[in-house]
Amino acid sequence: MKLNELRDNPGARKERLRVGRGIGSGKGKTGGRGVKGQTSRTGVAINGFEGGQMPIYRRLPKRGFKNPFSKSFAVVNLGRLQAAIDAGKLDAAKTINTETLVAAGLVGNVQDGVRLLGKGELTAKVTIEVAGASKAAVAAVEKAGGSVVVAGGQTEAQA
Repeated sequence: MKLNELRDNPGARKERLRVGRGIGSGKGKTGGRGVKGQTSRTGVAINGFEGGQMPIYRRLPKRGFKNPFSKSFAVVNLGRLQAAIDAGKLDAAKTINTETLVAAGLVGNVQDGVRLLGKGELTAKVTIEVAGASKAAVAAVEKAGGSVVVAGGQTEAQA
């Protein structure tokens, strides 16, 4: 068998039915839409209409609340930060901020900033500038001899 001899099984692909091409075709004249009425016309989309029955979106209760002021942070854990330093992607001597984290490939989509979390082990002495940090992360960085500068002044207590 050769790649240029590959074919679908007979009948595996069905040709689409061309409607409205004369009465002799079996799907001519009204084109399968029935006779007269709203749905026989063009431009009809009765979304959510269930034939007069109460639609499901009205039968089910409303729930929840979406905070319009909520922030969405990109997350970086200490373990990944240490791995990037060990791999030479980050320089521990310089200040680590959002731009350096993006350049190192640790965060992709920075929405409202970067938030530092305490999962993993950090041994390098680093200075980190982030939009948010957990108490555990700040404690771990300070234990290693580094410091965390929170840009908005928000730690876990306020966030």
